[in-house]
Amino acid sequence: MLPKEQYKKEQYKKEQQCIQETKQWILEFIIALNLCPFAKREMDRGAVNIQISFAETRDAAQKAFQHEVKLLDTTPSISTTLLVFPHFLADFFNYLDFVDDADAWLLKEGYEGIYQLATFHPDYCFADAKENDVTNYTNRSPYPMLHLLREEDLEHAIAYYGNTEEIPEKNMACLRHLGLDAVKKMYLYP
Repeated sequence: MLPKEQYKKEQYKKEQQCIQETKQWILEFIIALNLCPFAKREMDRGAVNIQISFAETRDAAQKAFQHEVKLLDTTPSISTTLLVFPHFLADFFNYLDFVDDADAWLLKEGYEGIYQLATFHPDYCFADAKENDVTNYTNRSPYPMLHLLREEDLEHAIAYYGNTEEIPEKNMACLRHLGLDAVKKMYLYP
């Protein structure tokens, strides 16, 4: 087998592994604990796009992000995209800088009110929390990722669900009730 073909085969296997691990995290952690009351419906409908980017530079990651925005523009059957970076943005603070850049790009390109970002990272830590605070797990994920949501779909879900402002506090209370050891066992990832 040629090296290029071998590389593509290995990359495909890694991509499928990342997709599977992300789905498992959604099903066995996010949905199981009802951390996002909208996730189950969207997963059941097949409206969640999980896209793996093997970007290793900020420029390549930004291009992958812009591509996913354009894909949402042209594919109404996708309600939300998780853009996963298995080889980039491992440093949480670099990740936050990238999120700021992505948000600025959305604003500059006229996407305010159309799409919004939610953030997930293996080392997620809220500004007012300690690193080992169990509540950080509400936004921890197996890989660095951007969750790109259609605001219109989000508004419909909010209308159905009701007061969504309570969700973060409910999630934090849920995880505090379970405790750090139990959450780590459920979380599946180090």
